[in-house]
Amino acid sequence: MATLVAFHAHPDDEVLMTGGTLARVAAEGHRVVVVVATDGHMDAVPEGEEAPRVQELRVSAGVLGVARVVHLGYADSGHGPVLYPDPPDRVRFVRAGVEEAAARLADVLREEAVDVLLSYDANGGYGHRDHVRVHEVGKRAAELGGVARVLEATRPRDRTLRLVRPAGALRIPLGAAPEAVRSAYSPRAAITHVIDVRPFARQKQAALAAHRSEVAQGAGRFAHVMRMLVRLPVPLFGLLMGREWFVEAGAGAVSKVAVDIFRPATLASDGGFDR
Repeated sequence: MATLVAFHAHPDDEVLMTGGTLARVAAEGHRVVVVVATDGHMDAVPEGEEAPRVQELRVSAGVLGVARVVHLGYADSGHGPVLYPDPPDRVRFVRAGVEEAAARLADVLREEAVDVLLSYDANGGYGHRDHVRVHEVGKRAAELGGVARVLEATRPRDRTLRLVRPAGALRIPLGAAPEAVRSAYSPRAAITHVIDVRPFARQKQAALAAHRSEVAQGAGRFAHVMRMLVRLPVPLFGLLMGREWFVEAGAGAVSKVAVDIFRPATLASDGGFDR
């Protein structure tokens, strides 16, 4: 049995970026741990209480088969031109020193004797400041914790552009604008792992629905996307969300992608498929 730790910025990211992979790995009998840097809240949380979005994360994790959930203790940094002051009870993640945050994560990695760490690509996906910091902290924590393999969650940039352009013309909210996507995520040639998670579409959708505060009460483009996704028929959800992409840190160019998160792409000739 192997152990996989997925490091994410906010509750709900674990589903949107890696939910199917987590469900698949857990179903195969491996140990899965989710670590979130922030609790997804901008303001103070009442003393002695767990943030509601972390509570929702625990429900989501249970649906996916995750064995443990850890919050590193930081507040959401928000997305946009203004970085607000820290709430009185904790520091915003982007203001935390990389070494300090990495040390917290490395403690978990050592406790769990991790085989693979999932983090984010250097762009932080679409560029959220907390996602970029996840990349920086994840990279350093792997060094401190002695984790040899780090796979960075991403999307193929060209594929995302193809989705966003027609969606924009039809006024369908997919969560990103074409001008933002042009420099976001990763080029197709950099991707080393493509995981088919269509058999776990029902679990992934149910885990997303567990984030009730975002689905039912959230505002803005991403909340609209989440509401749309949880209402889709499962086969259609699987068609849209049935693959998850990763770049293995330090892997370099590969001729074929790997289809198993625990196998390096250099071994993909016996079971990989073309991008």
